[in-house]
Amino acid sequence: MKKIFLLLLLVSPIHFTQELDCKVIVNYESLPVLNREILAGFAQVVQDYMNMTRFTEEDWNGPKISCTMNIFFLSASSEVNYTAQAVIISQRPIYNTINFSSMLTVNDNTWSFIYERGQSLYSNRSTFDPLTSFLDYYANIIIGYDWDSYEKLGGSPYFSKAFNIVNLGSSSGFPGGWQTTSLSTYSRWNLVQDLLNEKYRPFREAFYNYHYNGLDIFLENKSVALEQMTNFVKTLEEMKAKVDLNTVLIKTFFDSKYGELTDFLRHANNPELFKTLKKIDPSHAAKYDEVLNKMQ
Repeated sequence: MKKIFLLLLLVSPIHFTQELDCKVIVNYESLPVLNREILAGFAQVVQDYMNMTRFTEEDWNGPKISCTMNIFFLSASSEVNYTAQAVIISQRPIYNTINFSSMLTVNDNTWSFIYERGQSLYSNRSTFDPLTSFLDYYANIIIGYDWDSYEKLGGSPYFSKAFNIVNLGSSSGFPGGWQTTSLSTYSRWNLVQDLLNEKYRPFREAFYNYHYNGLDIFLENKSVALEQMTNFVKTLEEMKAKVDLNTVLIKTFFDSKYGELTDFLRHANNPELFKTLKKIDPSHAAKYDEVLNKMQ
């Protein structure tokens, strides 16, 4: 597989069972003192779960996926019932450099779950748990995004797993974030539904080329890399004429990538690219205008 091949080039062959290198940061300043005491070890419990659980059925060769989960507790209705906001970020190395590419940046503010003092977390994928199923969902999304950047549509098995979790969550006693909402409003359902929707297949295929045949060869062959990265923008422009791009999937992409796109595509010295980006991604128009102004 291309992913394994590239990863073996990146490092000496090392066998890892687990897939993630996740750092968990917790903020519970808004909670009563009692709840803070109960949650004293929560960050380490979640971090251990993310880093010690095996989320795939295959041997994981090469470096683990670097990711961060910032958890902000919003409220506690008892000693065990909590609501929280989680910011999930993942990245992957750019081949032959010391740099990383941001893959996923998500702000999920509708997480409700139960946690008891000293509780251990166990993965049980046949039943829904508002705490571990949330972690399983994002682990699969992170792995899926990583695979999609190394192999065309390589993340589909993991997105399917995430969708199975969504189906369980949407009919559970903790449905917040698991059910579909308006097209452009973030929910776990909306994100994974877009990822598996056939009409966004061109985006995912271009996503692969952008990374594997663009970013990863930029130092080696800038002209070919820029061509692939430019083609990505053109693909989105073509899609815009056919489907609604005001979706969670596309918004999530640009929230993670607009800075990177700007940094690399400025080398193409093509103002039309940034005019197109402004139309596709108006929320970051100011950033694209900075580049356009410098090109004048």
